[in-house]
Amino acid sequence: MEAATGLRDTASLRQLTWKFEFNPKWGIDNPVLSLAEDYDLSDLWSLPRPRFCLLSKEEGRGFGFHLQQELGRPGPVVCRVEPGTSAQSQGLREGDRILGVNDHVVECEGYAEVVRRIRASGPRVLLTVLAQHAHDVARAQQGNRAHLCPPLGPGVRPRLCHVVRDEGGFGFSVTYSHRGPFWLVLSTGGAAERAGVPPGARLLEVNGVCVEKFTYNQLSKKLWQSGEQVTLLVAGPEVEAQCRQLGMPLAAPLAEGWALPTKPRCLHLKKGPQGFGFLLREEKGLDGRPGQFLWEVDPGLPAEKAGMQAGDRLVAVAGESVEGLGHEETVSRIRAQGSCVSLIVVDPKTDRFFSMVRLSPLLFLESTEAPASPQETCSASLVETKDLPVEDTAMPLDPGGSRQCSLYPGPGGGYGFRLSCVAGEPRIFISQVTLGGSAARAGLQMGDVILEVNGYPVGGENDLEKLQQLAEAEPPLHLKLAARSCQGSEACNPPGCGEDWAPASELL
Repeated sequence: MEAATGLRDTASLRQLTWKFEFNPKWGIDNPVLSLAEDYDLSDLWSLPRPRFCLLSKEEGRGFGFHLQQELGRPGPVVCRVEPGTSAQSQGLREGDRILGVNDHVVECEGYAEVVRRIRASGPRVLLTVLAQHAHDVARAQQGNRAHLCPPLGPGVRPRLCHVVRDEGGFGFSVTYSHRGPFWLVLSTGGAAERAGVPPGARLLEVNGVCVEKFTYNQLSKKLWQSGEQVTLLVAGPEVEAQCRQLGMPLAAPLAEGWALPTKPRCLHLKKGPQGFGFLLREEKGLDGRPGQFLWEVDPGLPAEKAGMQAGDRLVAVAGESVEGLGHEETVSRIRAQGSCVSLIVVDPKTDRFFSMVRLSPLLFLESTEAPASPQETCSASLVETKDLPVEDTAMPLDPGGSRQCSLYPGPGGGYGFRLSCVAGEPRIFISQVTLGGSAARAGLQMGDVILEVNGYPVGGENDLEKLQQLAEAEPPLHLKLAARSCQGSEACNPPGCGEDWAPASELL
C-alpha cells in the first residue's frame, strides 16, 4: 500500500516538472518563482474564484457524482465523480466543496439540506464549487465574515416567461443574425411585454431547448412549431451584466417564473376519523420513470377538501422532494408526518409543462403560489398538534445558544413555515419549512424552538393566539430561535459514532 502511494506521489511530482526555455520578451529570469502563485489574502477575489458547473441528468441516470460529509468541516464535499457523466464533462472534481445550489448560498447549511436542495432541483442543477485547498485558505483569512459564493442580487435572475399569441403575434422580433446569440425587440404593449419579457432581453431557451447556437432559420422554425404559445427563457441586460461579472452562466435553474400557465399546488391535510381519503399508487410518469400518483380521492374527506385531484403526481412531502423514491419509502415519509401532512403535487398539465422546460416544479413553488383564501394570507400557519409524542419536544435546547432571524413575506404573502406545539408543553417549535420560501432562505430548520417573536418572549399560555397576531403584523418578522439538542437521543447519533466517523457518500 505504501509503495503504491509513493508511485502516485512521484507521478504527481513528475507532472509539475516543467521544461523552461528563456524568452526575453517574457522578462522572466527566475522560472522557479512562476511555479507557485502568491495570493493576496487581504483580497478575497485574489484567491481562485468559485467555479460554476451546470449539470443535467441523463436518461435513467443521475448527475454522476457522490457527496460526503467530512468531520469538522461545514457542508458536503465531492468525493467521487463518475466517468462519462454530466458531472465529469462540466468540470466537477473530487475534493470540490459545494458553496451554492442554483440561487441559494449553502456554505453554512448542513449536509442533509444541501443534498435536499440538489435533489429538489430536478433534471438540471447549477452548482457553485471551490477546490478544498482554496476554500481552506479563504476561510482561514476571512473566517465567517463573508460568503465565498457570489449571490445574485435581488431580482437579478433570468426569467421563464410564457407568451400567448394574440392578434399581434407573440409581440417580439429577433435581432437578425445568421447564428445566435439572439436578442428580442419588444412591441409596446404586446404579448411578450405583458408576459414579463424585459426590454433588450437575450433569448436563451425556447420551450426548454437552448437556442444560443441555433441559426436564425432554426430559431424561426422552432418558434413557428410552438403554435399559439411559447415559453421563453430570457435574461435582461442587467442580469447579463451581473452574471458576466461573476463569471456565472445564464442557467435555467436560476430562473424565476413569470406568467406561467400552470403551477404546483401545496396541499395541507389533517387526518379525520376516516383517514386522509386518498390512495397513493406507483405508476410510470411522462418520462417513463416510476412516480407516485394520487388516486381514489374520496368525496368529503380531507384530501378532497384540500384540493387533491385524482391523477395528481406527488413531488414533495413536507417540502422535501420524493422524486426517485420508491413507493414504500414515500409512504413512510407521509406516515412520519403524523396527523397533519403537507404535500406538493402537480396535475397532468403542470407535469407536462415542467417536463417540457426540463425544470423541477419545486423551483417555482414560491413564485407561483398565491393565497387561496383570506385565512391563508397569514404570515405563518399555526397548528396545535396534540398527538405528537411528548418526548419529541422535551429535548433540551442546544447549549450553543440562540440566534436571530429576520423574515420578509414571499409573493404568496406567507413566510413559508408552520408552527406546532404539544399540549402541556410550553415550547412552540418549527414543524415545517417550505422549500425555497423566506423561512428556508433565512435558515429556519424543522425542530427550531421559538424563544421570541418581534421582541416578545414565547413560552406561556395562549402563545398560539399571540403568535397569530404577531405574524399578521407589519414585516419584517424577527424571530429568536434555539435549536433542540440531540444529546441523549439515540436517533441522532449514528452507530459507531466517533472521531473518525463520516456518513457514507450519496450518489446524486
